[in-house]
Amino acid sequence: MIENLKEYKIVLASNSPRRKELLKGLEIDFEVITKNIDESYPNSLLAEKVPEYIAQKKADAMKDLLDERTIVITADTVVIVDKEILGKPHDKEDAYKMLSKLSSRTHIVTTGVVISSQRKNVSFSVSTEVTFAPLTSEEIEHYLEVYKPYDKAGSYGIQEWIGYIGIEKINGSYFNVMGLPVQRLYRELIKF
Repeated sequence: MIENLKEYKIVLASNSPRRKELLKGLEIDFEVITKNIDESYPNSLLAEKVPEYIAQKKADAMKDLLDERTIVITADTVVIVDKEILGKPHDKEDAYKMLSKLSSRTHIVTTGVVISSQRKNVSFSVSTEVTFAPLTSEEIEHYLEVYKPYDKAGSYGIQEWIGYIGIEKINGSYFNVMGLPVQRLYRELIKF
């Protein structure tokens, strides 16, 4: 178990309700502190390296919080299809295009995570393959109208209606697709 973490203040640097829910599931006491950061990245960076790069930028922005007893967890998730990153949609039209692009296809969801303290910085990425069945325009419209997934990479949440009716299979961590690979995070925290 992670008894050794009880002597630390754990900070989750994320506004994501899903990450909060998932970290809470590990039975770790934590608080949420966020800062706005520039989430840009070099165009030359490989798509699968982007989430870890952005998670590290988030960790760097939180360095002023670090003391002897503080551990900060940062993360970033991207959806990759044909080496193209689908981030959070700008609007409904953008979300519709993304879901149409994912329909009948397999894509990769990659989450980069950084665990940092004054003395250590550990980073890793976890990738999951997700395959969507064909989605009709009516299904996409319904999902966008009811669930408004504008804060989600790739315009969808696997744990929502679109995941129930649209996802045929996944290869890898379900929780990674939600936004935090908690199994790997747990193992890394034990070693940390």
